[in-house]
Amino acid sequence: MDNERIQQQVARFRKGFGHLDIVSPATPGKGIQILSEEQQEEAIKYARTAEVEGKCKFVPASGAATRMFKDIYAGLEKPNASTERLSKEIEKFPFYDPATFPAGCNAAKVIIEDLGFGAKPKGVLPFHRYADEVRTALQEHLVEGQAYMRNADGTVNLTVTVSQEHEGLFREIVDRVVPEYEKRYGVKYNIRFTYQDPETNTVAVDLDNKPFAKEDGSLLFRPAGHGALIYNLEKVGEELVSIKNIDNVCVERMHPTTYRWKEILMGKALEIRDCTRGYIYALDQLTQMRIRQSDLAFIPGDVVYLDDPYATPECQELCNEIEEFLRTELCIEMPPAKDSRERAEMLRAKLNRPVRVCGMVRNEGEPGGGPFIIRGKDGSTSLQILESAQIDMDNPHAVEAMKSSTHFNPVDLVCCIRDYEGNPFKLTDYVDEETGFISQKSYQGKEIKALELPGLWNGAMSDWNTAFVEVPIETFNPVKVLLDLLRPAHQN
Repeated sequence: MDNERIQQQVARFRKGFGHLDIVSPATPGKGIQILSEEQQEEAIKYARTAEVEGKCKFVPASGAATRMFKDIYAGLEKPNASTERLSKEIEKFPFYDPATFPAGCNAAKVIIEDLGFGAKPKGVLPFHRYADEVRTALQEHLVEGQAYMRNADGTVNLTVTVSQEHEGLFREIVDRVVPEYEKRYGVKYNIRFTYQDPETNTVAVDLDNKPFAKEDGSLLFRPAGHGALIYNLEKVGEELVSIKNIDNVCVERMHPTTYRWKEILMGKALEIRDCTRGYIYALDQLTQMRIRQSDLAFIPGDVVYLDDPYATPECQELCNEIEEFLRTELCIEMPPAKDSRERAEMLRAKLNRPVRVCGMVRNEGEPGGGPFIIRGKDGSTSLQILESAQIDMDNPHAVEAMKSSTHFNPVDLVCCIRDYEGNPFKLTDYVDEETGFISQKSYQGKEIKALELPGLWNGAMSDWNTAFVEVPIETFNPVKVLLDLLRPAHQN
């Protein structure tokens, strides 16, 4: 990294990030759509019939499972509640077998020291046991992909973000199971592994905001969080992309609910895509300069009158319709325009953006970003997902909005990433650079501060056209800690 970028990042540590202007939490009827049975069926039908230039399942899976085994590490020598339950119910875990876990063994030590699970990525760990196989999280995504992301030609495209040192573990699973799954499901998998670009790493600083030097004198750089994956998403060639974390899977008996709601989200995304494209086309048709001759017979040299296409009743009526669509579907309130031309151009710019539809579940104490209505720098409002670190706790209005929030985002998104002409959007043009994070970390026992880029489904998608749709809690089954594998969603 060049010195100029390092200095810019150090300056950001000193300056910090501002807080977004929260209008209100997004709630049912005001930012979060609750779909009727009829609307659900319409969305599913739309997902199955709309034309799409390819589908892709995008799975962030680069992190190691260290946090998943935090309690197990802590109980290695002195048992705690987690390790005691682990030993008591070890036979219920998908990786159990009597030879590996003989009676009376220290199950925690076997998992950490013998199996090495704590140093492996979640995607390659055994998650679910079936009568004829044990599936890893990656395998469950392969099974999901064939159900709702199958292309017309029978292909299933997956882009999986991994760290380079773990790619071999993922490829071993692919080489072992993909031929069998292709035969079982009648599909052809195209699996792409992609890395977080080291160029997106950020410099770490000490508590005095000075660049942190390692023992050899070199500066410490760290991965900049999942927001860096916007560069990876930008390289996806397909138009329709489903995003879901690697650990958010469930056993097969619960798949129908997941499949149904993924199709509903896809249908809604495609509906919005086609509505925005239709409005852009209609605007362009109306605002082409039109020549109108005088009512008199045409005589060479006679005066030719030019209408102002933006001021015509037809254009104003269309703009009214677009504003109503933006308000009801996307929670966008437009700022005043100085004239009819500026109004039409502002609306067109708002329409021509990437689309995302985010599933939202009722808040029952699970972690996740909250849905809010935000006022942007241009005066318009939009739907955004905020983490708690982005809330100004010194602002009573912001705190009250956070307390009043009814839902959270389980990282369940469907995106359309091509423009109205079918060209890929340059997704990095739609990032709000002012929505990054500064977090406290440690390095070899020393306290440091880390700079994270705007989150992938937070500020990295800030200027997208966004809709929030309530989905059932049954679609959200993350494995944050090892004991989560004992939940019903992961037990047969």
